Amino acid sequence: MQVFPGGGENALSVVGPRPMEWSTVPYSSPHAPGPNGKQRTSSLESPIMLLAGHQSAIYTMKFNPEGSVIASGSHDREIFLWNVHGDCKNFMVLKGHKNAVLDLHWTTDGTQIVSASPDKTLRAWDVETGKQIKKMVEHLSYVNSCCPSRRGPPLVVSGSDDGTAKLWDMRQRGSIQTFPDKYQITAVSFSDASDKIYTGGIDNDVKVWDLRKGEVIMTLQGHQDMITGMQLSPDGSYLLTNGMDCKLCIWDMRPYAPQNRCVKVLEGHQHNFEKNLLKCNWSADGSKVTAGSSDRMVYIWDTTTRRILYKLPGHNGSVNECGFHPKEPIIGSCSSDKQIYLGEI
Repeated sequence: MQVFPGGGENALSVVGPRPMEWSTVPYSSPHAPGPNGKQRTSSLESPIMLLAGHQSAIYTMKFNPEGSVIASGSHDREIFLWNVHGDCKNFMVLKGHKNAVLDLHWTTDGTQIVSASPDKTLRAWDVETGKQIKKMVEHLSYVNSCCPSRRGPPLVVSGSDDGTAKLWDMRQRGSIQTFPDKYQITAVSFSDASDKIYTGGIDNDVKVWDLRKGEVIMTLQGHQDMITGMQLSPDGSYLLTNGMDCKLCIWDMRPYAPQNRCVKVLEGHQHNFEKNLLKCNWSADGSKVTAGSSDRMVYIWDTTTRRILYKLPGHNGSVNECGFHPKEPIIGSCSSDKQIYLGEI
């Protein structure tokens, strides 16, 4: 890891407080004051924890709702579960996918994980036992994205290169609805009330589908290139999307919002020729967002001012997903360098 001294071409120029740099933080005992004599802000064993064990690029990582476990999905076809506290050991491996794991999500109650893969399947896993409990096989091509509903029946939506999104009820066999689009779908999400789904793909648009009507009721235009990730805000009012045009857009999804629903555009992060499906996520209180970036940095923005709060070095490959701990000031990031970092912010 490089330690960037002040100044020089590698210095980080960011408005506001100088962003923290992983590389300058020494490992210290729990809750001891950090390098600048600052009090520690989280229950991590050290201000920065490195989680290594995957054999290949890691495309997705998520904290469970409690914030005690991380699930990560990799090109090595495996899903690892890691303890967030103590020495962050990998304590379980979920095996079954025949290709990379591109996306994964915890269900709202934290008992299951849903994952998506180019092996054309979605799978659901019981976290307690590590067993695969459901295999969803109907897509005709890569499954890029999946998302469980937040409330109501146990539904999951998936998006695939076959140009369809599919709706699954975890209690039934087969999909219960198919939403045909013209183009590959690379990102999907549910509305807060689980009565609509959002899809994004290579035509740069976000489409809002009404589940009852089974049709597109709104198209959100603003991205100039493929949409690689999306996440609904914790309060359900806003949708965050990451596009290959190197923009993060925040859309107002409330009913009766003004015609132009794109209320904020955040910039600074990068996409490159690898064309990885870089994700994006909200902090639990909605005050910050973060996004993967191909320049190996972890970016965190303030949603009110749109300023970059942190630009964190450390990874040696594209950062494919970063996410906020649900309860503590901790950010996790996973990268094509096969590593996951957890750091205090």
